[in-house]
Amino acid sequence: MTSPLMTEQKTIEDAAIDSDWWRGAVIYQIYPRSFQDQDGDGVGDLVGITSRLDYVADLGVDAIWLSPVFTSPMKDFGYDVSNYRDIDPSFGTLEDFDNLVQKAHSRGLKVIIDQVISHSSDKHAWFSESRQSRTNAKSDWYVWADPKPDGTPPNNWLSIFGGSAWQWDSRRMQYYQHNFLVSQPDLNFHNPEVQDALLGEMRFWLERGVDGFRLDTVNFYFCSLAFENNPVVKPEDFNASTAPAVNPYNFQEHLYDKSQPENLGFLKRLRSLMDEYPGRTTVGEIGDSQHQLEIMAQYTSGDDHLHMAYTFDYLGGAFSADHFKESIEATERYAPDGWICLAFSNHDVVRHISRWGVHGQEAEFTRLTATLILSMRGSVCLYQGEELGLKEAELSFADLVDPYGIEFWPEFKGRDGCRTPMVWQSHASNGAFSTANRTWLPVPAEHLTHAVDTQDGVDGSVLEYYRAMLRFRREHPALAKGTITVLDTTGNVLAFTREDDNESMLCVFNMGHDPVEYSLPGGLSPRDAGCPGVTAVPNNGKIALGPFAAYLGLI
Repeated sequence: MTSPLMTEQKTIEDAAIDSDWWRGAVIYQIYPRSFQDQDGDGVGDLVGITSRLDYVADLGVDAIWLSPVFTSPMKDFGYDVSNYRDIDPSFGTLEDFDNLVQKAHSRGLKVIIDQVISHSSDKHAWFSESRQSRTNAKSDWYVWADPKPDGTPPNNWLSIFGGSAWQWDSRRMQYYQHNFLVSQPDLNFHNPEVQDALLGEMRFWLERGVDGFRLDTVNFYFCSLAFENNPVVKPEDFNASTAPAVNPYNFQEHLYDKSQPENLGFLKRLRSLMDEYPGRTTVGEIGDSQHQLEIMAQYTSGDDHLHMAYTFDYLGGAFSADHFKESIEATERYAPDGWICLAFSNHDVVRHISRWGVHGQEAEFTRLTATLILSMRGSVCLYQGEELGLKEAELSFADLVDPYGIEFWPEFKGRDGCRTPMVWQSHASNGAFSTANRTWLPVPAEHLTHAVDTQDGVDGSVLEYYRAMLRFRREHPALAKGTITVLDTTGNVLAFTREDDNESMLCVFNMGHDPVEYSLPGGLSPRDAGCPGVTAVPNNGKIALGPFAAYLGLI
């Protein structure tokens, strides 16, 4: 029984929590299979991650995000969950997880975990029961539909991983929906029992002390139960930000298979749960190439939906001043009271140094992108190895394990190239990631020259630059939580101001490989702010910016 004294103590502790810590926070994404292997089986694990927390804390980030570590057959490497309340043996145990959370908290790091609830594994007990008959207790827990009279799927919906989004099940003589792999059946959020069960699974982890959830494919929770065909997208209107250009998924406007209005009701239920635990947060992944900013605005506006969300605006698209300018202004226009989480790289896309840096000036470009993302309005996700300047790994077809890449090879090589193991020591076996003879993905030789031990404490290294830029962001709260105003520019120059109650800062970026001049707005006389990314100084009302140079100054 809880005593009045314990209740009073908890009330005091809750009051001391900064419930707004996530706004402007920098979150370091860890892909557990590839961060540190402690038991020598070639796959990263929770004990390994715990052993490297000092490195993460020393970067100066606020939180870590763990990609899924739940029990899974690993057909999609953890994004196919068969038990939401346990740790997969390849990663360790619940005790290992609890120890990781405790050690992270002792170093001032919050812990955010992936929640993959739009679908489960077909090995989950819920699905095993659901597929047995049309009348069992969980028969309506997944999205089932009758075939057309000719036996074909109920509509034209497509899977992101290729082919139809429908799979025939001979037991029920029906199709089930899967937006991803056949082994990832979609849960039926129209059923309140399903919502209750999933919120219960999330409460389990909140009780274990996690600080928030990254919500995988958050706009995929509901589909239209009328099962209308999606309309066709004209080739000139294709937007390949959600799926690669070679994927026929882009041929449809996904009006009915995702992003349904009912989702807002569930997000309110989710927010109510989160509000029971002060200081917890949510960040949603929105995969919708046609309407992502509008959806982000809906999902993060007010104080009763998600805390923040990220889109694919900067995980795809062009690296140009025009693209960034349009995206920033659209975000401010559509979601003035919402909050975006910024990311240039993650476990699903080509690393941004390779995706954008095709100009032979990687060092300058890497520093510019670090300065840019840490100066923009929003919270920030940094992906492991980004702080080392790692490029996308080039793997042979024989090395691939990602079903997405195997399906669309060679035009799309999948996600393995950004998921290769972290490199800690340049001359150690497997870069000191693992003592195994063979790791789950190979350690690229070209990554070893960027290993942590080659950059730690080295002036001018990419790693030390990220550390310095993260310190600078902490020292200037306007960069974390202040307003943003985009300024008029010409050419491939992006400029904006960041402002809070205590300071204003001018941020200017030459996003091209040719030198440019930027004319300061009338009356502005910016002064040095000590930013490590400054590679220019004002002179006679202008700033001369070399290739991929930046200027940040107080105004």
